[in-house]
Amino acid sequence: MASKLTMVIGASTDPERYANMAIRKLKAYQHPVIALGKKAGYIDDTLIETEQKPFEGVDTVSLYLNPLHQQHYYDYILSLHPRRIIFNPGTENEAFYALARAAGIKAQEACTLVLLSTGQY
Repeated sequence: MASKLTMVIGASTDPERYANMAIRKLKAYQHPVIALGKKAGYIDDTLIETEQKPFEGVDTVSLYLNPLHQQHYYDYILSLHPRRIIFNPGTENEAFYALARAAGIKAQEACTLVLLSTGQY
């Protein structure tokens, strides 16, 4: 399985948060991770970035932000030109799906944790 550089948006140091679980599981499956959150910190050895930097080679963006908080990230995510955006449960957003598809990006309603567990990532 090829590793896919994944940006997790909504990262948190709280191990109870799904974004935190996803980052740990992505790393366990050998996928390099960029964590982006409101507060700096670490999840194991992964730094949580707080700035929207122009990262290169992002394959997948895994969203853990409710739709109201996503708008601030629309242009940034689209500028990364990921292959797909995974809209995890609670992040469903028709307006953002349309923007992503118009930019040639796959908008996928799914759960990153389930995709990894079932070998569909």
